[in-house]
Amino acid sequence: MWRNYLTVGIRALAKNRAYAAINIAGLALGIAACLLILGFVRYEFSYDAWLPNADRAFQLQAFYKATPQGGEEMKLQQTSYISGQALKKDFPQVEHAAYVSNQPIVIIKDGQPSTVPGALLTDSNLFDVLEVPFIKGDPRHALDDPHSLVLGQKAATKLFGAADPMGQTVTLSSGDLKADYRVTGVHQDLPKNSSLSFGMVARFDPVTFRAKAPEALTSWNWQEGTYWVKLKSVGDDKLINSQIPAWKKRNMPPEASVVDGRDPGEFQDFKLTNIRDVHLGEAQNGAQRPGNDRGTIVTFAIIALLILGMACVNFTNLATARATQRAREVALRKVLGATRGQLITQFIGESILLATAAMVVALAIVELTLPALNGFLDAQISIRYFALDGLIGPVILLTLLVGLAGGLYPALVLSRFEPARVLKANKSAADAEGSGRLRSVLVVGQFAVSIGLIICTLIVYTQTVYARSADGGFHREGLLQITNLDRPQVDQIATSLVDEIKRIPGVTSVGRTSIAVDNGRHSATGVKLAGSADVVQLGVYPIDPGFVPAMGMKLLAGRNFSLGQPMDDASLPSPRTPEAQRALVQRGANIMLSEEAARRLGFKTPAAAIGKQIMVSMVSDEYGLVPATVIGVVNDVRFRSAREPLQPNFYFFKSSGYPELMVRFQGVEPKVMSERVEASWKRLVPDVPYRARLVDDIVNEMYNQDAARAALFGAFAILAVVIGCLGLFGLAAFTAERRTKEIGIRKVLGAGNRDIVQLLVWQFSRPVLIANIIAWPLAWWVMRGWLNGFDTRITLTPVPFLEAGLLALLIAVGTISAHAYRVARTNPIKALRYE
Repeated sequence: MWRNYLTVGIRALAKNRAYAAINIAGLALGIAACLLILGFVRYEFSYDAWLPNADRAFQLQAFYKATPQGGEEMKLQQTSYISGQALKKDFPQVEHAAYVSNQPIVIIKDGQPSTVPGALLTDSNLFDVLEVPFIKGDPRHALDDPHSLVLGQKAATKLFGAADPMGQTVTLSSGDLKADYRVTGVHQDLPKNSSLSFGMVARFDPVTFRAKAPEALTSWNWQEGTYWVKLKSVGDDKLINSQIPAWKKRNMPPEASVVDGRDPGEFQDFKLTNIRDVHLGEAQNGAQRPGNDRGTIVTFAIIALLILGMACVNFTNLATARATQRAREVALRKVLGATRGQLITQFIGESILLATAAMVVALAIVELTLPALNGFLDAQISIRYFALDGLIGPVILLTLLVGLAGGLYPALVLSRFEPARVLKANKSAADAEGSGRLRSVLVVGQFAVSIGLIICTLIVYTQTVYARSADGGFHREGLLQITNLDRPQVDQIATSLVDEIKRIPGVTSVGRTSIAVDNGRHSATGVKLAGSADVVQLGVYPIDPGFVPAMGMKLLAGRNFSLGQPMDDASLPSPRTPEAQRALVQRGANIMLSEEAARRLGFKTPAAAIGKQIMVSMVSDEYGLVPATVIGVVNDVRFRSAREPLQPNFYFFKSSGYPELMVRFQGVEPKVMSERVEASWKRLVPDVPYRARLVDDIVNEMYNQDAARAALFGAFAILAVVIGCLGLFGLAAFTAERRTKEIGIRKVLGAGNRDIVQLLVWQFSRPVLIANIIAWPLAWWVMRGWLNGFDTRITLTPVPFLEAGLLALLIAVGTISAHAYRVARTNPIKALRYE
């Protein structure tokens, strides 16, 4: 019996090759897309799950709520040093804890400076918490010595080539730290599905390292590092997180408050987050590696199922349309004794057979396209078939489910034909019973998905282009951003370096700064107008007089800083002495405001702020506030992504200690200019690596993730349209064949070719038009939520909705026009005699 079912199924497919090809192609594309997308989704959820004892490894994260005074909401993977110390002290559930600081570190080997991506400093053995596999050395004792160093595989090869790195000595230089370190271990390079990013980990003493800035170790608002914690038992994190509110009250002093007179814990919170949840977690500021959005990944999973559903809809549509051609076959089988159950089994078997063929094609597509997908996403998605988490089981299950989903309804329709009615009336394929209402509903669903994806693609792409090209308040072209300026070796000769770079042909201006484009720095403090008790939160950043012209910023009122004005200089020695801080409080300083800062302080125009005195926090709290006079107001500048709120800033000038250098140039190719600046750099500071990037490239890279998302949505939309058109193509062919006699009669009664084409085109255009009614509100709701994640964004207009609807309609019309035109040209005599 089963052999007979198989034979009949193969003959049925061979008899209708076009039907089989369309069905197999549609199903294969749908299954392949589903497998690829779900593979990506599984990959995103697999981050750091490879780490041994990952269920006990946690990151202490800090959360800032928006304050009435204008403080920004921040969700940080970083936290203060003192918060981790307090956590270790108060919670016995903590087995190990390690503070990690990502500092610019220069490695000097044989007198030659170099850097390692992801170089970290830690105050204890990080590998007691994060059990990264080692190739050489003992991870339990690799960082016992205060001058021990662990390298990744790539870093070890870069520094020592094929030689054994164990026991080798190099010199590390970072800030005031310069000491010899011995390599005590080599760990495996981290896979790409990890929120961790380090190629070197060195032991350090935070107290010694921060001798010039001891407040970094005592301030609850100084987030510069990450605390990793290993708990004794699984589930201890729930107990600790539930006790965080009481723990904050016990430990956070009043001076930690970001708002005067308020409980410091009211606007700051902490949470232990499992390492496996860091990548898709809500805290993404200060991350070692860019994370992703859980909602976006879930959306991709839903899209995968929708595309698979569209492929199944194609199968159901074509199978029910084709059912009328098999009416007499079913009737004859019933006359010969076949039961309805046997017929259902036969037709579901044919469906599973077709699904199996489609699955084979789909797996071939997956294998061929996976390398390109990995390259596009910079991922390591792998397909394994015969492992514990292999695909062979899900593939078999998916084949059966697709076969059942696509074949069950057609089987029920086919098996219910009554042989007496069919054979008595001598019904042909054209006349057999069957309603097209379900097929119309399914076509509407298909195109609703396609139109929705097209709308999302258009909006995401438009917003990405807008964010990349929007005016950030500065001139992006011809601007070079150089780091490593705060290294002691560079800081000592920074003035000479600036003068040297200014003399390079093509350079128009050079400025030093602590705030630059996407440099990861965020600093804020409370300020208030003299004589007022109202506190306003503003960003606070030092800049030198060359920064404003180098950035191409506009001076809206007042003047820029000047080296010839002593009150402009608010420098403090390093470390800051009590005498110097008291002197600054007594004499005051000059500052500049951004336009938004002036507005928040209550000034109606930039000019109204000039000459006004503001009390600002520029020294330790015990010495009071510094009276600062506003000498200039500049336009707002968006230094960070368009997703983040525009920060209102005040700027002050100091003579040294800047981490970034901005170089404005014109009339010279960017590569040539960078080479000229590098030559000057190496001549003056040969032992510090030169690191520079074009600001235009930095801005573009800020939105790479959004661009990738737009490309993925675009790929999904194209795939959905292709699958929908395949089904529409097949359905149009069967409909045209079914209406052959009707069309012949219409032509005999005087209908022209144009009338026939319009008749058939309108039949398939109606579902597409109805699909717009479903797709538009859903796409609007989804995209409105996505756009709300941007501080500056495009206006959601009807244009992308109309474009998507029109494009879907044109594609549908183009798909069925060939059939309609061919049928319209058929000789009506042949149409009426075709039986």
